[in-house]
Amino acid sequence: MKPTIKIDFVSDIACPWCAVGLGNLNQAMEELKDKVDFEVHFRPFELNPNMPQGGQDAIEHLTEKYGLSAEQVKANQANIRSKAMEAGFEFHPEGRKRVYNTFDSHRLLYWAAKEYDLKKQAALKAELLKTYFCLAVNLDDPKNLLDAVTRAGLDPQRAQTILDGDEFTNEVRAEEVTYTKVGISSVPSIILNDQYLLQGAQPPESFINAFEQLTQGS
Repeated sequence: MKPTIKIDFVSDIACPWCAVGLGNLNQAMEELKDKVDFEVHFRPFELNPNMPQGGQDAIEHLTEKYGLSAEQVKANQANIRSKAMEAGFEFHPEGRKRVYNTFDSHRLLYWAAKEYDLKKQAALKAELLKTYFCLAVNLDDPKNLLDAVTRAGLDPQRAQTILDGDEFTNEVRAEEVTYTKVGISSVPSIILNDQYLLQGAQPPESFINAFEQLTQGS
């Protein structure tokens, strides 16, 4: 019987390094799929919880947040785009246009896990990241979220009902508090078996090493 590793992937779909980290994690899990079963839960973290409707120009936001010049931001984006390509995400060549609030996306991800299963949640996570970084479309437009839901194979009518109301708001807020209380302040943060923490967009080899250490003697 194969051992199972539980993975809590704490992240935000507004985080490009979360896409890189997820792609690398997927590569590592694929490498060890014959030896280990994986149980992946996507947990919410908001980089910009106070971002208003309409969002903010991405270059403006990043220069203000990190104290960089526009040229430095663009150079960083090019580097991330290259890393994302290696991880399986083809980011938009011009980068995302704006930074948006992502709370509704987290509500949809919670719904996917609750009313479907973890595989559907993973599919939706990938599609939401693609919506944000590969298509680089307006995340405030519900149609773009519903298109991601449809591509992931979930019910867009049910998703529309969720977006029209406040379902799963309390549950997502509670999960956010859980992870900030244990000290997580940056993403991606990947918790293995509720005990071990990996932070940042680790390369596939780092994940593989961690998984092998966890399963030694199993």
